[in-house]
Amino acid sequence: MSNNGKILNDPIYGLIEIPYGIIYDLMEHRYFQRLRRINQLGFTQYVYPGATHTRFNHTLGALHLMQKAIRTLLAKGIEISPEEAEAASIAILLHDIGHGPFSHCLEYNLLPIEHEELSIAFMEKLNEEFGGRLSLAIRIFKNDYHKKFLHQLLSGQLDMDRMDYLTRDSFFTGVLEGVVGYDRIIKMLNVHNGELVIEHKGLYSVESFLVSRRLMYWQVYLHKTVVCAGEMTIAAIKRARELVKSGTTFNLSKSLNFFLDGAFTKDSLHSDRDSILHHFSRLDDTDILTALKAFGESDDFVLSFLSQSLVSRKLFRVKMQTEPFADDYIASIKEQTMKQFSISAADVKYLVFGGQETNKAYVTGSKEIMIKLPSGEVKPMSEWSEYHIPGREVVKHFVCYPKNLII
Repeated sequence: MSNNGKILNDPIYGLIEIPYGIIYDLMEHRYFQRLRRINQLGFTQYVYPGATHTRFNHTLGALHLMQKAIRTLLAKGIEISPEEAEAASIAILLHDIGHGPFSHCLEYNLLPIEHEELSIAFMEKLNEEFGGRLSLAIRIFKNDYHKKFLHQLLSGQLDMDRMDYLTRDSFFTGVLEGVVGYDRIIKMLNVHNGELVIEHKGLYSVESFLVSRRLMYWQVYLHKTVVCAGEMTIAAIKRARELVKSGTTFNLSKSLNFFLDGAFTKDSLHSDRDSILHHFSRLDDTDILTALKAFGESDDFVLSFLSQSLVSRKLFRVKMQTEPFADDYIASIKEQTMKQFSISAADVKYLVFGGQETNKAYVTGSKEIMIKLPSGEVKPMSEWSEYHIPGREVVKHFVCYPKNLII
């Protein structure tokens, strides 16, 4: 144990230090400890068995990289006060505190609010508990602070959040295409006119980073089986909510029942913040897994079929392509599903569903990565003479339906 902080052994970075004081106290808070029970990649472990790491692991890694980035900038003469460094560290530590069970999988479904908004609400609640000591961190998180580069370190196309999750997710999935040179990129960071820039010597590392991110999205985050498992979980929750509202009762946790039985809107977080945060802070992956096991014993065929399929990993067939599926093709699948399982047209939407996933390697415009050339000139990465990162958005359409369907 260090005199200045707690030493933890991380499989990615080795020994990392959590400084004593408010950062350590926040890490020990029950809101943050909940992240130990939330899988970083949802049901990705159904494809990559090693992907069982948590949001807790990720946030500590992102904190470690933030501290490295701050030390790099300080060494280059960038003015960052101890208070600003601490606030930026708090902001990155708490950036994912608003994630619900299975991370992105159930976002908008238990509560129609983005996890970033919930993170802000949790930070504001913690700010009350800690006597206003998170005020600067909240301003940085919301990009309301005049030193914009501090916000860009935690939210941008080259932030410490992405730097850690690509490195960590690549490690635990075994997908080597996701490996990024985070150390060199951080060493090449600088600040120009209050904005984060990358020195030209780090350009090829940034290019590799962007390519890795694009490959990780299609190989891991948007893998068709991962997408299907997530959509099946959403369908099960929607079906359960419909049954609960019609009077069916399940033996679930009090907090999960709170969200299944409640009627929430985007404004609910403002009108009923404390109740929502109380129950949301008590939810994690175990609530959903326990619920799926309970749903599997339901008398309702649709809910039981979905839940048993998820728990036993008997996932639906999923087809993914770059063109939208023809309406008559979807109609034929629904017709066969209704016939084979003797379900109604109103219920078939829970067993046959589709959508689209999008991925863009690099976003041009106001939020571009800025390059600092040897001459001192700063320009967007897209104007670099050797720039050839794909800028177009790739869209893939998918449809999922039971595997044992006879078509």
